[in-house]
Amino acid sequence: MKKQNLILIGMPGAGKSTIGVLLAKRLGVAFLDTDILMQTGEGCYLQETIAEHGINGFRSIEESYLLAVPPDCGVVATGGSAVYSEKAMAHLRSLGPAVYLMIGLEALKERLGNLDERGVLRMPGQTIDMLFEERRFLYRRFADITVSTEGVTPDQVVTGVLQQL
Repeated sequence: MKKQNLILIGMPGAGKSTIGVLLAKRLGVAFLDTDILMQTGEGCYLQETIAEHGINGFRSIEESYLLAVPPDCGVVATGGSAVYSEKAMAHLRSLGPAVYLMIGLEALKERLGNLDERGVLRMPGQTIDMLFEERRFLYRRFADITVSTEGVTPDQVVTGVLQQL
C-alpha cells in the first residue's frame, strides 16, 4: 500500500485522534494531532489559549500551526475549528484528502461532556446544537471523503476510510 497523507476533520468528539492513530498504524505513516501540537507549542491547554487570546486570537494561532503541517505529515487529526480557516484547509488538502468523520448531534452530546473543559471553540452563549449546525456545512464543504463514526467500532471506521481511498 502506498504511503498517503490523510487529513481528518470533524466535530470534537467525533473520533479524529482515536481513528487517526489507528489509520497511521494501518498505513505505516506518522500521526500528528494539531491540538496537541498547538498545546505543546503554546505551553498551555486549548481552553487557556481561548481564555487568553479570545476566539479570533485562537483561530489565528491555530491557523499558523495548521499552515506549518509538513508535506510528510502522515495522518493529521485537526482541531474541530480548523475548517474556519480557508487558507489552512487549502494547505492541508494540498497534502492529502480531507476525511470528514461524521457524527450525529445526539451521539456527539453523549461523547462530549463539558465543552469548556474540553477547549471547544465557540461564541459566548453558543450551544452545542448551534455549533453543530454551523460547522457541519463547513466539514461537508471541505470533505473529500465522509465516513460516519456513529454506531460502529473504530476499526470499522478505519476500514470505511481505507475502502474509500
